[in-house]
Amino acid sequence: MQVLRLGDHGSAVAEIRAILAGRGLLPASPPSPPTNDATPWSPPEAVFDRACDRAVRAFQQERGLIVDGLVGHATYTALREASYRLGSRILLYRLSAPMSGDDVATLQSRLQNLGYYHGLVDGVFSEVTHHAVGLYQTEYGLSSDGICGPSTLRSLERLGTRVTGGSPHAIREEEHVRKSGPQLTGKRILIDPGCETPIGDENALLWDLAARLEGRMSAAGMETFLSHDAKTIPSEDARVRVANLADVDLMISLRTGHYPNEKASGVASFYFGTTHGSYSTIGRNLASYIQREIVARTDMLDCRVHPRTWNILRSTRMPVVVIEAGYITNTHDADELSTPAVRDTIAEAILVAVKRMYLLGENDRPTGTYTFAELLAAEQVTG
Repeated sequence: MQVLRLGDHGSAVAEIRAILAGRGLLPASPPSPPTNDATPWSPPEAVFDRACDRAVRAFQQERGLIVDGLVGHATYTALREASYRLGSRILLYRLSAPMSGDDVATLQSRLQNLGYYHGLVDGVFSEVTHHAVGLYQTEYGLSSDGICGPSTLRSLERLGTRVTGGSPHAIREEEHVRKSGPQLTGKRILIDPGCETPIGDENALLWDLAARLEGRMSAAGMETFLSHDAKTIPSEDARVRVANLADVDLMISLRTGHYPNEKASGVASFYFGTTHGSYSTIGRNLASYIQREIVARTDMLDCRVHPRTWNILRSTRMPVVVIEAGYITNTHDADELSTPAVRDTIAEAILVAVKRMYLLGENDRPTGTYTFAELLAAEQVTG
């Protein structure tokens, strides 16, 4: 789709403004007509003015998207999803193009509170959601077709909200890690290096970092896979498909940050999390461990850990962490990343963080002190 930005006008902008107004981020109609003489034919509600720009940025911040004020595919999709309320349409499972939106997230949350839905509240009407609806319908004497229509909605409304003891998905994630044991041997990891719009030798640096991480993980007995080869730059959707087919325990995505202002610097880590209160527990834990280990072992600025709804975090079936290992647009960070010793340090920090996650707080070491040699020795003992 065409990217919309400050100064644009037309019916698509009017749609965006209507959604933002519905969320309380814009007034129902602008207080005064636009002053842009180049678009005198556009009504106020169809102009991407500064108020709309601020509202888009606020929405992007709220939804865990990149905050740039641009309405591209990701932001427009999120805006459309935010426009749906439970009951505004019939919800059903479609294999080729699953339905998504805030109404689906509300349905998932209701079913989770009732004990029928055990996945992430991600707003996607997947096969898991379909089965949860069908199970609810069966137990409440409704036609068990897995379709959330008027009768199912009325039934859910009559039941109201029940309080439960936590997220079943989080409990299942943590139990899976606990059962798999503290040793790294046999753990399956997908490493995803590079980005779709590299700057300079950015991808070469990230591929080298990936190779160093892969070597250390292999030495620790882990099974490692790459999401693509070094000659291709697949889309995010393609990376998601590869991840879901790989049947791995974890996915680690390696990136660098880009920003027009060269002063932006530092390392940050990201995991799946939504405004609905749903997040990947293991993803959050691993992102926190990785962030702390890298910051403790390098002089990179700590840009902290953040929940995001990026497709690579949302649509993958395993816990995923995205690591932005510095800003390639910052001279200091770029110089650090171009140093092999720093890439070695970052690779070791990531491996140690994965080990710490599987240790679940037992026999752990202070952040930044666990060495690769000690880790290998521990693996040989537990193995």
